[in-house]
Amino acid sequence: MVSIRVENLSLIYRLRQKLTFRPRDNRIPAGGRIGGKGRTRFVTALDGVSFALEAGDRLGLVGSNGAGKTTLLKVLYGIYEPTSGTVDIDGRVDALFNINLGFRREATGRRNIELRGLINGWSPEQIEGRMADIIEFSELGDFIDLPFKSYSQGMAARLAFSIATAMEPEILLMDEWIGAGDPAFQEKARARMGELAEKAGIIVLASHNHGLLSKTCNKVLELGNGRSNYFGSSDDFFEGRNGAT
Repeated sequence: MVSIRVENLSLIYRLRQKLTFRPRDNRIPAGGRIGGKGRTRFVTALDGVSFALEAGDRLGLVGSNGAGKTTLLKVLYGIYEPTSGTVDIDGRVDALFNINLGFRREATGRRNIELRGLINGWSPEQIEGRMADIIEFSELGDFIDLPFKSYSQGMAARLAFSIATAMEPEILLMDEWIGAGDPAFQEKARARMGELAEKAGIIVLASHNHGLLSKTCNKVLELGNGRSNYFGSSDDFFEGRNGAT
């Protein structure tokens, strides 16, 4: 059974570049808090974060820019190694951090499906078997045989989401981009995420769109300066907020 368990997670890295601005309240635009002096300055990007997710959970990550949302997603995906604490993940993980990441701009949408499939470890037979479904769900039609560089932001988002969910990942991590799709596609995406979660999957979605998160997620983790301010029911968190962004 899929699960994510994070206990007292912290991520601290050395600040190697000289600051060209005066930080306010020891915070920097990239996120986290500055500590130390001179050559020993460091940034605490995540500080003592703990939460647990089980099969069927859909977690919304909320917080201001620099709160630590993207950093946490990258730790969960294994891009960053935590400084302290533990991250235990049971299940196959896929991620969408940037809709352009991993796509070749000169290649067609169809060719990019093949390339992304190979990167994800799919066999040629699996790619061929899912090709028609991916194209249909993306609603790209004849544009699938045009270069990726000709796609709008919304078209690129539809293709990226369609590929990422085609093989039904057990755990899917997403960072904000879903808002690039049009309202009709967002509704389709929400329905598909619901289906994935019902099939014993876990969704973790970072977004500033509280309306989207309130409709999509059953749990919320609010971060502030790398710390956890809230973890619990999305209904309790969004009650009285009227889905404000």
